[in-house]
Amino acid sequence: MDLTLYAITDRSYIKDMDIADAVELAIKGGATIIQLREKDISSREFYEIALKVKEVTKRNKIPLIINDRVDIALAVDADGVHVGQEDLPADVVRRMIGPHKIVGVSARTVEEALKAQRDGADYLGVGAVFKTPTKPEAEAIGIEGLKKIKEAVTIPVVAIGGITKDNAYEVMLKSGVDGISSVSAVFYGDIENNTRKLLEVIAKAINDRRNLK
Repeated sequence: MDLTLYAITDRSYIKDMDIADAVELAIKGGATIIQLREKDISSREFYEIALKVKEVTKRNKIPLIINDRVDIALAVDADGVHVGQEDLPADVVRRMIGPHKIVGVSARTVEEALKAQRDGADYLGVGAVFKTPTKPEAEAIGIEGLKKIKEAVTIPVVAIGGITKDNAYEVMLKSGVDGISSVSAVFYGDIENNTRKLLEVIAKAINDRRNLK
């Protein structure tokens, strides 16, 4: 599981493009893991979209994570599920999907992060680091809040929320996280180019971080 560049889909950014095609472009640009996030659609539609996206991720040997919906993940044999604090608890999700699938959990406090780790999460999505239009209600925890969570747990941490190619370097360098997660910085505009540029920034930060040790 390579969490370096964790791309989360949002069809409001890709307009009329087929979501499977958008995911293909993100993978071509260097996305290392894909989360399929769908809101306000029927279960049948989510299932059909997930099947198409799974074909793309499987062909490219990239893990597919389903946001929130354990049933959809099981139905399409996705690689894992990501749940938030208002969704099913991680230990329940683990029992449902088994020991070999990936379970990710959103956290914004050390307490939430430690509980998710105890409950069997494989990684954490931590944020919002900065204010973001994708989740305008989410309060920003900043790089310092992100760093505290990273230092408190032993499982991988992915930073999320308002992260772009312009601030990803600072986030990676100062917090020590394992990867960057993004919606708009990947899927708004030129998807392949966006992803490639963001990955270059992340890779530079990782390299510079190693040299500082």
